[in-house]
Amino acid sequence: MGARTVQAKLTSKGQVTLPKDVRHRLGLKTGDTIEFIEEPEGFRICKRVISSPFDAYVGYLKDLAGRDPDELVREMRGE
Repeated sequence: MGARTVQAKLTSKGQVTLPKDVRHRLGLKTGDTIEFIEEPEGFRICKRVISSPFDAYVGYLKDLAGRDPDELVREMRGE
């Protein structure tokens, strides 16, 4: 598949409305951040995906779900 050209106009405030097809293909929704990455042949636009340092811990405590928090604290304290 060859390169596809999509155009958008720059407003007097420096704003650009990304065409719907481009937003859809990038998976963009309201509030998302995009990055402009400079390369020798021009700029590349990408959706910015921020990973949280906490992502590695998602589900880490799922075996404790439903247990009484006070009981868990007593166990940690050795009571």
